[in-house]
Amino acid sequence: DHLTVFQRTPNFSVPAWNGPLELEQQQEIKSRYREVRAINRRRFAAFGFGWPHNEGLTFEKSPEERRAIYQEFWEVGGLAYILAFADLLLDSKANDEAADFVREKIREVVDDPKVADLLCPDHAVGCKRPCTDTGYFETFNRDNVDLIDVSKAGIESITTRGVVARGVAIDLDCLILATGFDAMTGSIDAIDIRGRSGEALKEKWSAGPITFLGLGSAGFPNLFTITGPGSPSVLANMVTAIEQHVEFIAACLVYMDEHGYRQIEASAEAETAWVAYVNEVAGETIYPTCNSWYLGANVPGKPRVFMPHVGFPPYLAKCEEVVARGYEGFSFF
Repeated sequence: DHLTVFQRTPNFSVPAWNGPLELEQQQEIKSRYREVRAINRRRFAAFGFGWPHNEGLTFEKSPEERRAIYQEFWEVGGLAYILAFADLLLDSKANDEAADFVREKIREVVDDPKVADLLCPDHAVGCKRPCTDTGYFETFNRDNVDLIDVSKAGIESITTRGVVARGVAIDLDCLILATGFDAMTGSIDAIDIRGRSGEALKEKWSAGPITFLGLGSAGFPNLFTITGPGSPSVLANMVTAIEQHVEFIAACLVYMDEHGYRQIEASAEAETAWVAYVNEVAGETIYPTCNSWYLGANVPGKPRVFMPHVGFPPYLAKCEEVVARGYEGFSFF
C-alpha cells in the first residue's frame, strides 16, 4: 500500500526508454550480426548497443546547440547520455553543464521542489555508475510514496516492526536492502588464493589490487582473472569484456600447449607499469572525483584505489600488442 525510500546518496538516472523493437530493425541487425559485433568491439567502452557517439567537444558548440545535443542523447536513453560530448568525462566544466541538464530534468518531473532537491546528486555525472530507469523519478509524485533523507542522520535501528530513522519509527511489511557490493575484488578476496610463495592474493592486494592487464598477477602462476581490476570491466559492456578476456585466455592456453609450456605468470615489472598507467589514465577523467564503488569507497576499510581501466578500444589494442610480441609482460615455464 505504501513505499518509503530511505535515501543515503542520490544518483543520476536516465530513462531507459525500453520498448518493443520493430521487426524491420531486428531483421536489419541480424542480417549483419557479426559485422555489428565486430564494430562494437572497437567502440568506446564496447557498449555494443548501437548508440550514437559524439566526437565533438562541449564548448565548440553554442549554448543552444549544446542543449539540443543533450536532449538528443537524453531521448536515445540509457548510458548513451555520457557520450553526448567527447569531453564529458574528461572536462569538469563540460561535465558540470551536462549534470545540470539532468538535474533540470529531475526537477521538471518531480512536483515537490524539496523532494526534487533531495533527488538531485551533487557529484559529476558518470563518476558514479549512472542508473537507467523506467519512471523512477515519476514515482515520487505518488501519494503513497515517501522519500526520507538518511544522508546525515542515518538509519538508527531496524526493529521487529520496521525501521527507526531520524527519531521516527516506520512500520514495514518488507525491507529491501540496496546497500551496494564489494566490486571487482570482493569475489576474488572471498577465496583463499595462495601464490607461488604461499602469500595470499588478498594480502598482496591489501593496499589495492595489482595486476597486469587485469588478467594476471605476479607470483600467482596460471591464475587468470576475468574482467578483474586493471581491466575495463565495469566501464565496458560486461558481456563483451568477458568474451574478450575468455578469448585472450583460450588463445594463450593454445600458445602454451603448442610451445610445451605448463605455467604462465605476469612479471612484477609489467604489473607495476600497468597499475601506474591505469591510474594515470583515470586521473585524466572525472571518475576519481567522487566516492564510488569504482574506488571501493562503499566498503569500510577498503583501500581507495580506482580499480577499472578507462577505455576499451585502447585496452583491446594493448592486448593484441602483447600477443603480437609473444605475450610480452608474461613469463612462461
